[in-house]
Amino acid sequence: MPETVDAALRAAAVRLADASATPRLDAELLMADALGLSRDALLMGRRDTPEPKVFAALVARRMAGEPIAYILGRRDFWTVSLAVGPGVLIPRPDSEALIEAAVDHFGSAGPARILDLGTGPGTLLLAALDQWPGATGIGVDASDSALAFARDNALRLGMGTRAAFRTGNWAQGIDERFDLVLCNPPYIGSGETLSVDVAGHEPPEALYAGPDGLDDYRVLVPQIVRLVAPGGVAAIEIGATQRAAVTALFAAQGVTVACRHDLAGHDRAILFAA
Repeated sequence: MPETVDAALRAAAVRLADASATPRLDAELLMADALGLSRDALLMGRRDTPEPKVFAALVARRMAGEPIAYILGRRDFWTVSLAVGPGVLIPRPDSEALIEAAVDHFGSAGPARILDLGTGPGTLLLAALDQWPGATGIGVDASDSALAFARDNALRLGMGTRAAFRTGNWAQGIDERFDLVLCNPPYIGSGETLSVDVAGHEPPEALYAGPDGLDDYRVLVPQIVRLVAPGGVAAIEIGATQRAAVTALFAAQGVTVACRHDLAGHDRAILFAA
């Protein structure tokens, strides 16, 4: 006789303890997916029904180190839900600090034009377009795989006419100036150790940026200074220990910047206001 949903959840949380920092949460998300429910519906519903047959296979994938977002095929970010999969950087809550900074800068009026450099599955651009329905923007990425996800996400979210995507090397070849420039570049040093689910599955080109993690900032900072329209702002994600180094790169361009913290209190975004 199959286990109940409740018993399967308890057993899965124990099995996932060595593979995840949030084993119970992962078990609930996988179970909800197996049942075709939201997690809230799972938690509020009857859990004495039989365990779905597909649940064990989902748990096995997570135990092998596959990111939960890849297993589910989606990740919520800000106010949107984005399709994700192998070949794209998984959106993370820390990056919402960039959108929060933009909201503080523009308020409800919002920017008219937005540029997202290293857009991945459209993460920052589509979140910003959802925040400001009157805005339009461009997402740039070097990965055709990531851009395929971004275009699909834009269409699914009803933003296909407001978001354009192009293959590119950061802002090379872009002459327009934008009210809001967003960027989450690679910033992990090549010698740093990451968890198995990140290092073993997410694209390395979206994670690593040379020995000190600053290679892409050295390219981006001069570009960003020229891309921001008067009255606009750029928000660039940084690693928690990179504030001084990235601030110095902007200072070398003759401009000053501010820093925004994430919810954990870590340095997370460098802000340049034109």
